[in-house]
Amino acid sequence: MASVTRAKHKLTEVTVVGEDDTGLIANVTTLLFERGVNIEDLDQAVREGVFRMTMHVDTDGMVCTEEKLREDLNDLGDELGVDIQVRFPADRETQSIAVLVTKESHCLEALFEAWANGDLGADIGVVIGNHSDLQPLAAKYDVPFHDIGDEKGNPDEEQLLDLLSEYDADLVVLARYMRILSPDVVFRYESRIINVHPSLLPAFPGASAYMQAIEEGVRIAGVTAHYVTTDLDQGPIITQRSFNVPDDAAEEDLQRIGQPLEADALLEAIDLHLNDAVSVHRGRTRLRDDLDTDEVQLGAPDALDEENPDRPIDGLGEIVADRDGDSESETEAD
Repeated sequence: MASVTRAKHKLTEVTVVGEDDTGLIANVTTLLFERGVNIEDLDQAVREGVFRMTMHVDTDGMVCTEEKLREDLNDLGDELGVDIQVRFPADRETQSIAVLVTKESHCLEALFEAWANGDLGADIGVVIGNHSDLQPLAAKYDVPFHDIGDEKGNPDEEQLLDLLSEYDADLVVLARYMRILSPDVVFRYESRIINVHPSLLPAFPGASAYMQAIEEGVRIAGVTAHYVTTDLDQGPIITQRSFNVPDDAAEEDLQRIGQPLEADALLEAIDLHLNDAVSVHRGRTRLRDDLDTDEVQLGAPDALDEENPDRPIDGLGEIVADRDGDSESETEAD
């Protein structure tokens, strides 16, 4: 995995989450306007009764301090009964990652190894699990571990949100975390949660993706790292890796082949996100215009292109139609 050059964060992010109510947008935007804050982008959504508004704003010309703006927005949030979070352009050298896990260790191991080697580009601030199985691995790297699951692994999301706030997470990474996050969590970390899924999405979303691939008889399977949205496994795709499915393969065989690729795709996606190399436009990720695409692997290796046939292609044959009028009617459907 090659590292890309870090770009400077320029815009402040303001996120509003709470019960849907009239006047929310007007109240927040009015406060920003009165303090000389220019709104560059605004997006809103409502899911399961939870309202979310995310704004990217320019605070260079504001007429108050960062502390004052944060205080005023917090007071407004208390008045409106919503949670308002403000993330100013990062002024620290290294960002912080919170990793969510269940029982599978391979992605967490890869994250820790990259961090220990200085290749991760961020600090792992905390590991949060809905089971305690991976606590020894976190302890090996002297990283705090919190088990937020009950005896059945059902997570306490209020505790999760408290921990993400306590450890000031810039990015949330789902390293084979086998639980669906509610809108209350996703909306607070819009475009800051990355998951890895064991299929070439949008094929085979949900549980047991490798078994789904076997049952459908596909010859090529793969893995996908993507941003998390409130639609299960439908968030914008960042990176993908693929592999051939052996004849008579069992689910364990695909896990053995796929797990290293899951870790690889996840690390690549994290690197692109941390370095502001990827953005989301209309549900699709786009690389930064000045990025050297030879440094990243979004999909299959470039060598695959050399193996693919390049002929025939429509229109390259010596004769593509009967010029004397003997061809079928041009109006006939293909």
